[in-house]
Amino acid sequence: PAAATLRDLPRGQRRHIAMSRPEHQAPPEVFYNDAEAQKYATSSRMIDIQTKMSERALELLLLPDHPCLLLDIGCGSGISGEAISEAGHVWIGYDISASMLRIANEREVDGDLVLADAGQGLRFRPGVFDGAISISALQWLCNCDRKDHEPFKRLRLFFDRLYLSLRKGARAVLQFYPETAGQVEMITAAALRAGFGGGLVVDYPHSAKAKKHFLVVYAGLSGDMPTRIPQGLQGEVDEHRQAVAVSQRDRESKRRGKVKKSYKDKVIAKKEHQRKKGLEVRKDTKYTARARKSRKF
Repeated sequence: PAAATLRDLPRGQRRHIAMSRPEHQAPPEVFYNDAEAQKYATSSRMIDIQTKMSERALELLLLPDHPCLLLDIGCGSGISGEAISEAGHVWIGYDISASMLRIANEREVDGDLVLADAGQGLRFRPGVFDGAISISALQWLCNCDRKDHEPFKRLRLFFDRLYLSLRKGARAVLQFYPETAGQVEMITAAALRAGFGGGLVVDYPHSAKAKKHFLVVYAGLSGDMPTRIPQGLQGEVDEHRQAVAVSQRDRESKRRGKVKKSYKDKVIAKKEHQRKKGLEVRKDTKYTARARKSRKF
């Protein structure tokens, strides 16, 4: 399929994109050198953003309530892998950057790490994974870093091998930053040709900074897995205020320890978690989580 390129955009917009997007500065294995990788170990803002996107991806996977084996594509420094471990699952991750994997090893993450290029397609045992996530990696496959790189062929090989590695009905949730609408079409077309079903989930579509794209796809049909794609999160988000609130909350929690949640807070949080998964949940009322008197017969 035809994909929009930088040449299709106005000159000023081309210059802005080329300066701001990492994939236009160098290939991923070069861009994510030791200095860049170190930022993912020390920057609280980067860690917080990556963690939240990973948690959102796990919500969209609709995993069962027991430990699963997940594939982390473009695992980087292991931030997304830590979110997987926190959720009670085990994982295998791969990344093209040796520097990022070195940081992951220094952080002593729980998953197994592999140095590999997603565009070359990794071979795993068929049906071995219960799901897969990827955070901020897929857009790198849309670029030609070498003369023999053809983006659509690399995407096809990536999705072909991913489809084979997932058990029937398992989901993959791939968060990415598309440069153009043409890239979204090319990525979606490659996934569909590999046999995947699913679609695109866009969180905060009207927010310039908080907008996030998640490709949610499933490998075939299975009776225990719904095929309906959840709706994206709506509303406006002020990322600066959110970042400040997070740092303030971290400082306060360190001073006084963790604040215990009430039973009602836990129930409301669980219902909100189910809503994000796209499940139907009753509205919150003044009776939510209220203790009920036992009836005498």
